[in-house]
Amino acid sequence: MVVCAEYNHSVPPALKNLLDHFGPAEFAFKPSGIVTYSTGPFGGVRAGIHLREILADLGTTSIPAAFPISQVQTSFDEKGTALNASYNQKVSLFLDSLEWYAAALKDARATGTPSEALK
Repeated sequence: MVVCAEYNHSVPPALKNLLDHFGPAEFAFKPSGIVTYSTGPFGGVRAGIHLREILADLGTTSIPAAFPISQVQTSFDEKGTALNASYNQKVSLFLDSLEWYAAALKDARATGTPSEALK
């Protein structure tokens, strides 16, 4: 799971640098989930679009569901509880999807992976 703030409509440079430090061997054929957040109304979805491309280049399958959190500064109380009840349904779908993809890709990796993808 990659949690990403939106920075100038994209991925923060520090996160991009961290991801670039690792190669496909660490990420290939493993699922990833994208959680984005911003102080604005779009919840970092523009950063999520860029992040999906970066993760694909690393060989990780990002699940179709994303989890954007808009106006993060007012979305949770001091204990981290979501103030908007819809977040509970959204995170449940997101985590269920990530778990499904993790199990499916684990089974697929057990049968072997194309060796050139790990180079």
